[in-house]
Amino acid sequence: MIKNYLTVFLVSMVPLIELRGAIPIAESMNLNIFVYYIVAIIGNMVPVPFIYLYARKLLEWGKDKKFIGKFFTFCLKKGKKGGEKLKKSAGNKGIFWALLIFVGIPIPGTGAWTGTLAASILDIDFKTSILAISLGVVLAGIIMSIGSKIVSNFGWIGVLIIALVILAIIGIYFLNKKLNSNKKVNK
Repeated sequence: MIKNYLTVFLVSMVPLIELRGAIPIAESMNLNIFVYYIVAIIGNMVPVPFIYLYARKLLEWGKDKKFIGKFFTFCLKKGKKGGEKLKKSAGNKGIFWALLIFVGIPIPGTGAWTGTLAASILDIDFKTSILAISLGVVLAGIIMSIGSKIVSNFGWIGVLIIALVILAIIGIYFLNKKLNSNKKVNK
């Protein structure tokens, strides 16, 4: 049993996979949701301070090296692009919430690793970054745990339910955006 939780912990630390992959794995192993949720969050958060403090320095150092340069440059560009997008949409005052949501919505390309790298590249202060990322990881953990439980209990019907909820959220977002733009035009 401990081996299974250790697997969840370690998978949660892996870039790109993080707890978004670890929680479905835990659910497939029929682990206790309350335990695996905490284990996945802790595993996902362990690398965050190190990423914030050292990743940018390492990437800057390696961006002109022969074998690793292209990948390191890609990582720097991705972090900067993500960070600039966050700052542009949120401004300086809303950056905390933007970072939290960026990390918390479990879609490809977001997560603690990317969010922390973006925060580091943009020089968002350490405490603000860690708090926003921590809360984002908690949110992503809740979303993934609920989604994994639904799929585990309902199978393909659960996948369909989740897909319909996502489509409804996207539809509401774009409808709201259109209504707001129409209000601005009519003023």
